[in-house]
Amino acid sequence: MNSGPDHRALLIAGPTASGKSALAVRLAHAHGGVIINTDSMQVYRDLRVLTARPTQVDEAELPHRLYGTVDAAVNFSAGAWVAEAAKVLAEVRAENRLPIFVGGSGLYFKALTRGLSDVPPISAEVRDDVRARLAHLGPEALHAQLGLRDPASAERLHRNDRTRIARALEVVEATGRSLTDWHRAAPPPLLPPDSFTALFLTPERDQLYARIDTRFDVMLGAGALDEVSALAARNLDPLLPAMKAHGVPALIRHLAGELSLEEAAVIGRADTRHYAKRQFTWFRHQLPEFEWMTLEAAGPLLDASL
Repeated sequence: MNSGPDHRALLIAGPTASGKSALAVRLAHAHGGVIINTDSMQVYRDLRVLTARPTQVDEAELPHRLYGTVDAAVNFSAGAWVAEAAKVLAEVRAENRLPIFVGGSGLYFKALTRGLSDVPPISAEVRDDVRARLAHLGPEALHAQLGLRDPASAERLHRNDRTRIARALEVVEATGRSLTDWHRAAPPPLLPPDSFTALFLTPERDQLYARIDTRFDVMLGAGALDEVSALAARNLDPLLPAMKAHGVPALIRHLAGELSLEEAAVIGRADTRHYAKRQFTWFRHQLPEFEWMTLEAAGPLLDASL
């Protein structure tokens, strides 16, 4: 892969705590790259510690883009991220530098390489109405309502998937078109086939889970609880993405006196391990073009001609 005239890009994905960011930093140093966040939680400025964003030292040493740019009160979407990523990609290419997209959000990578439907913004009135019904009736009732308006989405979604059911219902009620229809009309991807090299890091599972547990404890010692306390004080909608970041709900319960800190940490560690497991499954089925490799196997990329 060559940077420069042919506009190639490097994509580094993997489960949480797999070493993606560290590898991206090494490759950016070796090849004059710009690191572009491709993680749906690391976009939020409120959660630097708990989402394991790059350190301020790393960000000062190398160009990092799209990290900590969004307020937690914003329901930031993959479509909004793609729009921002398109601007950054154009700037990086204009500088003749290697764009390195790194993160763990499969939907962001899928939107980047497969395209994403351009669903218009949903009005606050529609969103508030759907969420009020969700709170009053529960997800199963809304899933049944979705089945009448958008059977394809209802069939695809679990009847307890509160967030995605609400999103699908909001779209069809606001636009008159189902999410399936919007997806069919998706514009071309930002990175078409054969314009990128894509890696998925695959650490050994037991080692990864041990690293997740250790990292969560390190986060607590580094100020994660203070971050969550500040977030909780804002009384934001609990359905907002930032409010569902791994560890946030349990730590909020601890701050409310419902759980001990250790009980909250146990939940946070377990949620993160379960998420890592889902990441393996999602990328295997949804993005088979990503080449799976260990962190050690990725080492030769430092000396390769990118």
